Amino acid sequence: MGNPFVHVELHADDVRAAKKFYKSVFDWKLEDMPGMDYTMIGVGKGAGGGMMKKPMPDEPAAWLPYVEVADVKKTIEKAREAGANVVLPYQSIGDMGAIGVFMDPAGAAIGVWELAKKAAAPKKAAAKKAAKKTAKKAAKKKGSRR
Repeated sequence: MGNPFVHVELHADDVRAAKKFYKSVFDWKLEDMPGMDYTMIGVGKGAGGGMMKKPMPDEPAAWLPYVEVADVKKTIEKAREAGANVVLPYQSIGDMGAIGVFMDPAGAAIGVWELAKKAAAPKKAAAKKAAKKTAKKAAKKKGSRR
C-alpha cells in the first residue's frame, strides 16, 4: 500500500510556548535544527514531525500532515487537476527531498513529501562493496589451496 503519512508539522505563533506545552504532555524528543528556525520532533515510532513559526501571519495555528509521494511536481499537478488550491508547488529541502502543499476542495491543507532518492544508493554501494570483498577473499582462499 502506498503513500503513508511520513511527517506532521505544527505551524504556531509562539514555537517556544508550543515546545514547552508538548514536552509536558508527550514523551517527545525536541531537537532544534542548527541554522534554521525549525524544531524536529522525535516520537520513537510512527511518523515524526516538526515545529515552526507560521509561514503566513493570517494562517491559523495548525498541524499539517505530509504524505510520501514518488514525485512532488506530478502529485501537485494531479491535485490541481482534481480541484486543489496549490499553496506551495515545490520546494527542495536539501538532502531530505522536496515538499509541496495544497488545500483540498473542502479547504483542508495537506503536504506531500518526496523523500531523497540518494538514501538508497549508499546501501546498494555498500552491499556491492561487501560482495566484491567476499568474492576476493574466496578467490584468495581458493588460490591458497592449490
